Amino acid sequence: MATEPKTLQDAILYFANPENCIAYLATRRWKDGKAVCPTCGSTDVAFLHSRNLWQCKTRHPKAQFSIKVGTIFEDSPIGLDKWLLAMWMLANCKNGVSSYEIHRATGISQKSAWFVLQRIRLALQDDLTGGMLGGEIEVDETFIGGKARNMHKDRKRRMQLSAGRTAGKTAVLGILEREAAGKRKRIRTSVIGDRKAATIKPEVIAHVEQGATIYSDDFAYHWRMDDTYVHDVVNHLEAYVKGNVHTNGLENFWSLLKRSINGSYVSVEPFHLFRYVDEQAFRFNNRKDADGEPLTDSDRFDLAVRQIVGRRLTWVDLTGKDGKKPAASPEATA
Repeated sequence: MATEPKTLQDAILYFANPENCIAYLATRRWKDGKAVCPTCGSTDVAFLHSRNLWQCKTRHPKAQFSIKVGTIFEDSPIGLDKWLLAMWMLANCKNGVSSYEIHRATGISQKSAWFVLQRIRLALQDDLTGGMLGGEIEVDETFIGGKARNMHKDRKRRMQLSAGRTAGKTAVLGILEREAAGKRKRIRTSVIGDRKAATIKPEVIAHVEQGATIYSDDFAYHWRMDDTYVHDVVNHLEAYVKGNVHTNGLENFWSLLKRSINGSYVSVEPFHLFRYVDEQAFRFNNRKDADGEPLTDSDRFDLAVRQIVGRRLTWVDLTGKDGKKPAASPEATA
């Protein structure tokens, strides 16, 4: 079998072979690469080379299954070569990759490419198995969206926007754990409805362990919890850095996020924004390993592939539409 890919060019050649796709996914999905029936959990299965399927020897419905079943790929007619190419690019392109770029690179439609990328973003979401954040923590918010003054007056009227700096934008909260000995820098993000204390406090409590040191800007005065955390604040009207008190780590992440949205995606609807934030958080959290060594593209892709199981996103869940053509009206058939 060919050596596993290390670069994008290697990946294109390697995953062009369906057997390589299945072998690569199987070794990361199942222990020792030995297939397990997703219906009954039996390991007594046989691989049908003529169909690239497994056959469970226990008699039950859906005894035959493919590597796609139970993953983000399930029920997709798109080949694994195209799926894995898109996943490699999304996991490793610093500024993201647009659905039009995947459309041009793979030949699938732009609509299908957009659906593929959204399903991959689901796999890139942090599963939160790393536990609570601790040590030195930065907390900050940013706003994503177009400026109200640039919108057409009819749209502003519909959205009932004011002329404020954040009008019409969506707030995103970031909580960053600083790098420490044996621990890499990592971030948790969430799209929030507003910046009120009642919104921010539960998010901080859910992700930051008690007794941690929190650094934030002066907006945090209205939500700080001095009975739970050590909290230092820097006033950006006076300075951006005050000794160890700053939010420069989060500012770096916000810069990367906005560069990807403005440069690659151009416009993101608020109800899909969390998916794009999760995508950027995955790349940010997996820049280095626990020892501080940079992760290679193949390492980051490997991590993404290991998160595809048990995550399913259908077209209806994503859009609220069933994708069926509307029935013809009586007038059209008359």
